[in-house]
Amino acid sequence: MVFSSFVFICIFLPAAFVLDRIMPNVKLKNLVLMVLSVLFYAYGEMFYVLLMILSSIINYAGALLIDKGQKKKLFLGLTVIIDLGILCVFKYTGFIIETLNSFISYGFHVPEIALPIGISFFTFQALSYVVDVYRGEVEVQKNYGNVLLYISFFPQLIAGPIVKYHDINKQIADREETSELTAKGFRRFIVGLSKKVLIANTMGGIADIIFNMTAASINLPLAWLGAVAYAFQIFYDFSGYSDMAIGLGWIFGFRIKENFLHPYGASSIKDFWRKWHVSLSTWFKDYVYIPLGGNRKGKGRTVINKFIVFFLTGLWHGAAWTFVLWGLYHGAFLMLEEVIPALQKLPKLIGNIYSLIVVVVGFVIFRAESIGQAGMMIAKMFTGMGANAEAATTISYLLNPWNVCILIVAFLFMAPVQSVLSKTNIKENGIVDKLTYVVVIVLFAWCMLRLSASTYNPFIYFRF
Repeated sequence: MVFSSFVFICIFLPAAFVLDRIMPNVKLKNLVLMVLSVLFYAYGEMFYVLLMILSSIINYAGALLIDKGQKKKLFLGLTVIIDLGILCVFKYTGFIIETLNSFISYGFHVPEIALPIGISFFTFQALSYVVDVYRGEVEVQKNYGNVLLYISFFPQLIAGPIVKYHDINKQIADREETSELTAKGFRRFIVGLSKKVLIANTMGGIADIIFNMTAASINLPLAWLGAVAYAFQIFYDFSGYSDMAIGLGWIFGFRIKENFLHPYGASSIKDFWRKWHVSLSTWFKDYVYIPLGGNRKGKGRTVINKFIVFFLTGLWHGAAWTFVLWGLYHGAFLMLEEVIPALQKLPKLIGNIYSLIVVVVGFVIFRAESIGQAGMMIAKMFTGMGANAEAATTISYLLNPWNVCILIVAFLFMAPVQSVLSKTNIKENGIVDKLTYVVVIVLFAWCMLRLSASTYNPFIYFRF
């Protein structure tokens, strides 16, 4: 079940809201949310919901054994190995065997294992819990239901943000649901839904057409249009889902940290990774980079540590060499900025243009079906000059008034509009603030009309 579906918007969410509100205390609210979260996942993953429950049991038991204080490292190691083993079996088995076949020219059978949606998200959350207990940063949770709720909480279960246990454990036990926070939550949800349905889906339609064309049919302008469209699609889709998750969290009394801080306004690649998918980058920093030694063991070790992190970052996103290459590509530019510090001190506009070009080209690698296709698209972006009648016809078709309008909106709202507004004299609950609720009601109606009129509503996180 995805947030931008009629089943979720018209049935699941209203039922969840009513059931939560009629519960008299936090314990019962947690029970309701736990059951609803399991049902939410089971709706689309009837078999794999058992895998998620098994994961929660393993990590619940592992944390209890770690908390006893005897052989803590052993039990932590076993739990981490099991977690990563499950992830590797279901996400990377086919990729590993295909890679082996290509290297040794042997035809090992490649099993067709369906990928459980959101497995990377809930696995990383489970790992966060056991590591936090091992480090003594949080008390072990004796109530299994609370562990299951943490791992399966439906607002961020299938598309993030990745919530670390130490950021939310106190809220599970004690939180407050207010009418003001609920109203803001619904507003934030609708803003995210609008980003997904109105902008991301439109941009996705453009990108899909261009990325499915042959090399002979693509020229420089068309290649850049496809690259920019996909960069907008993944940003507005991913940040839209994060907005919806944060809004849903507010509705049920949870404060989930921001996941996107206007990354397309970054002035360097280092700055980009401070603002893009913040929950993932901080997870790798806390649980991989720092334990590896961070930057405390000399420049050589720092370089190695960063490349390990970005290799894993790419691999986390999908079982394909395109994702690995994308991660290493970003790692290489981070290293370049370390070697040439001036790249991090460019004038803001020049730095922004530089980072945008690097990021957009990188997303071509991310989107491509193969490294060969990525190379072809990037080559077209920089060398695809010359007349091309088919490309000209395609551009004319794609740049219709609706698509042009959405491209302009996507460009404008990649800027920190919300941050700028927050610095103005607009009073909370004032007339302008209240007018925003009128705007989101209109946006909500528009989204519902678009969803009812179109069957194109891709879910791009199935690989995650």
